[in-house]
Amino acid sequence: MANGKVYLVGAGPGDPGLLTVEAARLLQSADVVFHDDLVSSQILEMIPERVHVESVGKRCGRARLAQHQIHSLMINAAKEGWKVVRLKSGDPLIFGRAGEEIEALRYAGIEYEIVPGITAAFGAAARAGIPLTDRRLASKLVFLSNHQCDGKDPFDWKGALAPDATALIYMPGSDYDGLAARLIEEGLDADTPCLIVSRATTAEQQVHAARLSTLAEAPVYPAPVVLMVGAVAERYAREHDTRFAGRTIEWTLNLNEASLQTSGD
Repeated sequence: MANGKVYLVGAGPGDPGLLTVEAARLLQSADVVFHDDLVSSQILEMIPERVHVESVGKRCGRARLAQHQIHSLMINAAKEGWKVVRLKSGDPLIFGRAGEEIEALRYAGIEYEIVPGITAAFGAAARAGIPLTDRRLASKLVFLSNHQCDGKDPFDWKGALAPDATALIYMPGSDYDGLAARLIEEGLDADTPCLIVSRATTAEQQVHAARLSTLAEAPVYPAPVVLMVGAVAERYAREHDTRFAGRTIEWTLNLNEASLQTSGD
């Protein structure tokens, strides 16, 4: 039997309306879907009942399967001649272990294709109404992860951060005090505005406005979470009159409108 093919597909930040046409088509035509835990239930509900669907993700550091086992699942399914979708939250090429999976597929001689998705930071910025670049404020975008492999020292951010940059920090963790201290140590002002965005683009989206000096006081929200740091976040404060005084914005979304509720923490 001829080998099948593996598609590394971006599920986007959560809203099914933000899936690409190609991603939606592949979910309908797949034989098997291996998905991350952070893929929204609304997207999983789009998959036909005949498709074998299996979660291979992890939450809070607890993995159902080791990474090499995920590789084996994809490779073995493709060798059976199946069309395999490896469904990843956001975009598969941004902090999604795509590099390891591509390497395993190449080594096994399995054909693969990458279908990009809208990454969480873009979805969060769009719903918050924040331009990530602005010729008056920010001319750089920096994508960072605050999570590394076990036993590995934190990545060196030296030189990556600047007052004219917007930093998008994935998996910021719960130690906001330590993260803020690290960002200030790398040269950012303690008054730099930032936003914590949880479950971007979904009905459960929450946005908390702070400054690096007050970030430690922020609540811990459910994953996925993106932390935006930089001057462009100030626009959010002006439009919603939060003044970054430790406030949370909650969206209630439906197909026709979006309403805002603001609450002090």
